[in-house]
Amino acid sequence: MAAIPQDLSITLRGMLEDDLPAVLVCERAAYASPWTEGIFRDCLRVRYDCLVADSNEMIVGHSIISVAAGECHVLNLCVHPLFQRLGIGRRMLRRVLALARRRQADSAFLEVRVSNTGAVSLYQDEGFDVIGVRKGYYPSADANPNRREDALMMGRAL
Repeated sequence: MAAIPQDLSITLRGMLEDDLPAVLVCERAAYASPWTEGIFRDCLRVRYDCLVADSNEMIVGHSIISVAAGECHVLNLCVHPLFQRLGIGRRMLRRVLALARRRQADSAFLEVRVSNTGAVSLYQDEGFDVIGVRKGYYPSADANPNRREDALMMGRAL
């Protein structure tokens, strides 16, 4: 395990196409079923709000939201496992929700694996409530095609 620098400085900035190799490293480290490069390229192409958490020119997290018709959808919020529980995910979430408010969104929605207790706790701390369950929404973490995992649907007013 790599040592985390004591002077960890994080800058949140817009994602660039040149960031995609590092974003994919982060995504693959964090998720059993990561997004593909094509999905990230499509998000950039259609101008979703895509951010990265940059630490001394190393991408340690990313987030993507879509804002339309008064709603914000948090499509992806990811922090590399070596950098989790340092407040980076909370900073990114707060930043994208502030951006959504500036774009006149009055509510925010997301889905999260039921097993991702750290993320569920973060979202609840930030005012999200469980509003439903999507049965079998995610591929299982062990990649068994016969098993699927439920997603909690969460939302909050902005």
